[in-house]
Amino acid sequence: MPIYFYTAHEEPYGCFSNFSRHGIDLDGTWWPTVEHYFQAQKFAGTPYANKIRTAFTPKQAADLGRSRQHPLRPDWEQVKDEIMLKAVRRKFELHTHLRKLLLATGAEELIENAPSDYYWGCGSDGSGQNKLGQILMRVRMELSSLPSLT
Repeated sequence: MPIYFYTAHEEPYGCFSNFSRHGIDLDGTWWPTVEHYFQAQKFAGTPYANKIRTAFTPKQAADLGRSRQHPLRPDWEQVKDEIMLKAVRRKFELHTHLRKLLLATGAEELIENAPSDYYWGCGSDGSGQNKLGQILMRVRMELSSLPSLT
């Protein structure tokens, strides 16, 4: 039976959301959430990326990252999936209780039930690509093969 998640406050799977308050250390910097990291990478190496990193909430980070007042890095479409994978992987490496919950989902399909997102989520009609769910399932598979992390 598929497992749906969307908002960070849903129990028990809201922590699968990129908005969940589980920080990560990547690229020599601490990021309050995966969302902060992901959105900032659209502008990597610029002062605007740091503004996103220091946003008070993940929603503010997302809004800043979605603004087109600053140019996106030219390779964004080619690198965004790998950037998301890197950040999600780090989140579950760092937070033991999240890793245990992810591994406890077994082989169930994980679906981000984002009604307006047809790329990272399933969209309002279920036809979306569910890229975040796919990344979570990939990380789950990777972590399950590492006995020292289970």
